[in-house]
Amino acid sequence: MNTQISKTKNKIVALISSALLRNILFTFGAMVLFFSGVIAYGVVLNTRQYTLQESMNLKGLNKLDKVSLVIDRKTFTLNVFEDTIFVKSYRVSFGRNLGDKKKLSNDGATPVGSYKICKITGDYQYHKFLRLNYPNLEDSKEALRKSLITQKQYDDLQFQFYYEDCVDENTVLGGNIGIHGIGRLNAIFKNLPFVYNWTDGSVALSNEDLDEILTVIKEGTEVVIK
Repeated sequence: MNTQISKTKNKIVALISSALLRNILFTFGAMVLFFSGVIAYGVVLNTRQYTLQESMNLKGLNKLDKVSLVIDRKTFTLNVFEDTIFVKSYRVSFGRNLGDKKKLSNDGATPVGSYKICKITGDYQYHKFLRLNYPNLEDSKEALRKSLITQKQYDDLQFQFYYEDCVDENTVLGGNIGIHGIGRLNAIFKNLPFVYNWTDGSVALSNEDLDEILTVIKEGTEVVIK
């Protein structure tokens, strides 16, 4: 009798284990299928985009001489302008903190303001890096008004802003903010049909889009983040 009960229990356990394994495999398969579909949809969306040269041709532009970049946090776009003429828009991601930047180190938010590209680095963790001269004068003045920095720190930042290419990145206001690529996970993240904000405060876009932008910008190019 006990042997029969033991066999029955073993059969029940085996059935439950088999059903659980099937459910796990089914769930995993469904997730893989869904994720593959999302990536495939993103690939289709990306293939429909005009190249920068095609966008220039549509605007009747042979070359770009007065380039500026306008980055919009509401639409998650980086827009290339030739003087006042809109040329092309790129999808971008921002800092993990979507709120307004408190202008402090490690707050995880992308700053708002008018900047310029002060340094271009080719060998970078995230493909390439266009460093901005953050904090600018307005950032420093605001921090001084809020007593986040001392008068001495403000004077140092002001000197760096006027007389050095880039401002010291090791300040209480943070630093090393810029525009960079995605890096090693580019093939995945560039094809997501939705925006995933993951940076420490910089602006990120696909490696290919960054390379395309680098053909028309240089150190000194104006960048507005709004």
